[in-house]
Amino acid sequence: MSWAAKARQVEAELLTRIPEHKLRPRLEPTRRAVELMGDPQKSYRIVHVTGTNGKTSTTRMIERLLREMGLRTGRFTSPHLVRLNERMALDGEPVSDERLFEVWTDIAPVLEIVDAELEAAGDSKLTFFEALAVLGFAVFADAPVDVLVLEVGMGGEWDSTNVADGDVAVFTPISIDHADRLGNTVAEIAKTKSGIIKQGAYVVTSPQDYEALTVLKAKSDALADHFALFGEQFGASNIRIEAGGQRFDITGLARDYEDLFIPLHGAHQVQNAALAVAAVEAFVGGGTNPIVDDVIRAALADVSSPGRLQVIDREPLTILDAAHNPGGAVTLAQALKENFGSPKAVGVLSMLGDKDAEHFFETLQGSFEKVVITQSSSPRAVLVDDLATVAAKYFANLETAPNSKAALQLARSYEPEAIVVAGSISLAGDVLKDIQLDDDYEDENEAHETESPDGE
Repeated sequence: MSWAAKARQVEAELLTRIPEHKLRPRLEPTRRAVELMGDPQKSYRIVHVTGTNGKTSTTRMIERLLREMGLRTGRFTSPHLVRLNERMALDGEPVSDERLFEVWTDIAPVLEIVDAELEAAGDSKLTFFEALAVLGFAVFADAPVDVLVLEVGMGGEWDSTNVADGDVAVFTPISIDHADRLGNTVAEIAKTKSGIIKQGAYVVTSPQDYEALTVLKAKSDALADHFALFGEQFGASNIRIEAGGQRFDITGLARDYEDLFIPLHGAHQVQNAALAVAAVEAFVGGGTNPIVDDVIRAALADVSSPGRLQVIDREPLTILDAAHNPGGAVTLAQALKENFGSPKAVGVLSMLGDKDAEHFFETLQGSFEKVVITQSSSPRAVLVDDLATVAAKYFANLETAPNSKAALQLARSYEPEAIVVAGSISLAGDVLKDIQLDDDYEDENEAHETESPDGE
């Protein structure tokens, strides 16, 4: 069996557990598992990242800055777009199939022990995400890494990643999402997310609604050594949109940085960059040591964030965005106007059943001339006809397609200035998988065309 097949076996075994979206609000099973393994999450330092939107992009920026400083880095993000390996990156590269399988094999007996203990106590065995978090901590200890940039799965307080203690607690903007799990108000959600703040931590946060900021500040006053807020202790300014990205200035915790560039779109990514810089300054020198000029420029210029306002084609302009909640819709609508000049666009949209489709569509009402409603491969995706019924309230010119490939073909047939794929991370993943399969097919055909008769 190849290593790729063995890696797929790991994912298959994880998928036999309670699904990722059915998280249990508990921390003890994960804590028990890592204790039996000798607490691998204590073998490296941690930058812990939570929030509602922007977590993954910010996590990737922090990791890229720390890597440019010469540190051995780990990066844990979720969910993945194409392959499970994406969630656990070593020095910026997804963990290899071989390492993934071998570490999984090593920790399997521990997971079995904890599963048995839970079931004996009348509880359910470790969930998909609990087992995944344990696997991630073990992968990074096995590497080993100097620092892990750790994105929360959901919430914070009872999220499995919270068995780790972050030197820096990072908060992207907090809004309402996963209300059934995290709370019906911004304050309730902020309370859950504030659980990643640990004794002596340095807290850095994006701008927040008053309710969220009040909660974060109170928790920080009780536990943290420092608290830094975008717009007060650090910030960004002088944003200039350029081909392929944005140029801007950052006011950091330690000094000012001028004329920086990121190859990402949307004003929110500049805010994420400022947050990442502040987090790194907090991590390496308690907010007093500036980042070396060559390091910050090289790192930010090399940042990527797949599925986040990602341009995947130019003819026509095709934008892939994982926005899936009202906050993400606001950001997407703003970016289409400010970064892409309000193109005459076709929206290719799909959503999962636990998302607020009404407010998502309402926010994007003026962004598209036509809309194609489709269904991602996720079992949680809303059926095409059901979602189209909701979308018809907000979009007059609407068609449907059974899957992402058919939806993109239909969208291209309209010959628009732009196509925007949004509404679901799983839809973004489907599109990227289709691109990868098409590329693999083309490469295979090219290889056959250039083969000599004897196959050499």
